[in-house]
Amino acid sequence: MTPFIRLHPDDDVVIARGQLVGGASVEGFAVRGLVPAGHKIAARDIAQGAPVRRYNQIIGFASRPIAQGEHVHTHNLDMGPDKGGFARDYAFGADVRPPPARREASFLGIRRADGRVATRNYIGVLTSVNCSATAARAIADHFSRRINPQALAAYPQVDGVVALTHGTGCGMDTEGLGMRILERTLTGYATHANFAGVLVVGLGCEANQINAWLASGHLVEGETLRTFNIQDTGGTHKTVEKGIALIEAMLPRANAVVREPCSAAHIAIGLQCGGSDGYSGISANPALGAAVDLLVAHGGTAILSETPEIYGAEHLLTRRAVRREVGEKLVERIRWWERYTALNDGEMNNNPSPGNKAGGLTTILEKSLGAVAKGGTGNLEAVYEYAEPVTAHGFVYMDTPGYDPVSATGQVAGGANLICFTTGRGSAYGCAPAPSLKLATNTALWRRQEEDMDVNCGEIVDGTAGIAQMGQRIFELVLATASGQTTKSERHGYGQSEFVPWQVGAVM
Repeated sequence: MTPFIRLHPDDDVVIARGQLVGGASVEGFAVRGLVPAGHKIAARDIAQGAPVRRYNQIIGFASRPIAQGEHVHTHNLDMGPDKGGFARDYAFGADVRPPPARREASFLGIRRADGRVATRNYIGVLTSVNCSATAARAIADHFSRRINPQALAAYPQVDGVVALTHGTGCGMDTEGLGMRILERTLTGYATHANFAGVLVVGLGCEANQINAWLASGHLVEGETLRTFNIQDTGGTHKTVEKGIALIEAMLPRANAVVREPCSAAHIAIGLQCGGSDGYSGISANPALGAAVDLLVAHGGTAILSETPEIYGAEHLLTRRAVRREVGEKLVERIRWWERYTALNDGEMNNNPSPGNKAGGLTTILEKSLGAVAKGGTGNLEAVYEYAEPVTAHGFVYMDTPGYDPVSATGQVAGGANLICFTTGRGSAYGCAPAPSLKLATNTALWRRQEEDMDVNCGEIVDGTAGIAQMGQRIFELVLATASGQTTKSERHGYGQSEFVPWQVGAVM
């Protein structure tokens, strides 16, 4: 096995499989100085200002002359004078191909009265505003199997009662984009198949009035959706007591479920990557992409997101758009982000984190080219705005920030009933009510943080497994998880604090 990885014959760089010291031989030339694992080495001399390619795509421009064998990173590679604004060939629909032959697989799901299928069976406590968060958490804590195990002892089919609180809901324009996003997000959770029932707690005087939200989401209170305000109830203690009583009334109905064989077409996966590194686009992301192709062939849905993390790779998606307007909508969202970051005195290359860079990624272009691999190779069926209901089957896109809790919150609001999350630096994350699978990009991370990781895709880097083999393994784990097998993040109790609706606009 070579000490480096070449991804394309025309690439200007190769990737260190492990840490390389000066003098090590790579493709017949000597490495100049220490190169950390997952980082790039110049495969040829590169002139200042010249584009640098990885995956046979531009990942940046040489900010000074780079000699063959030299470490290529932030000290000699940047976004160029136009900050990544070079022309892309969008070629709308050029790579669309006939849909794959339909395959059949099943999982043990929970079929709701309206025909939707759940992968989990929770009761949720949502809040209209940050002011009611403490009361909501107290209500849910009463039913915690860790704090008060007797509360749910008679209801073994209920996975738990979770409080999903947030930090907004007031101090905002009641007619603005931020309010529309919050309303969509709360509506998506209130109607999510993985909730057998939902209680919404407000304060009473907030901008996000519960009655206005119910109207905007075309929601009607009933046995599975109850709402009330602290100010109408008479205080915090009375609010908690009332909330507990309302949930106790929901529990018998919520418990009366049986898992039954259901088509894999009912699975909708939100695709996430966080704490990415130089191996993400080599191992876990393409392996997840292979699993996505399998899911789509079985009639399921996969949602790619994190628009700041497809920047510079969006042309690879527009080529797969089934209709020109689908591709154009994606490009429009890219342009919106360019304007939005500029308005806030930022730029798209602000996205790579210090951890991303320590792991070998240099620019957002490089990060994005690895990130889009999560979406597999199939056609792009639709593009959605944040938290919009996802109605199409197959591979789709949702516009979200790159920050994982915010992004996944939008995906779940759109209907994702499972999350697959790749990471190279390590992540501690869950996403109630949707189970979250964590895919490690490298074996060192797997060994260091195995208690949080569900799959070691580092076997691809190690040469002991192939991408297709790992994709099959992930797909089978998706089916098992959708059937009720718990993920490691679920066992640790993650999922409530990670509910983070996207907050857009001025805080007033």
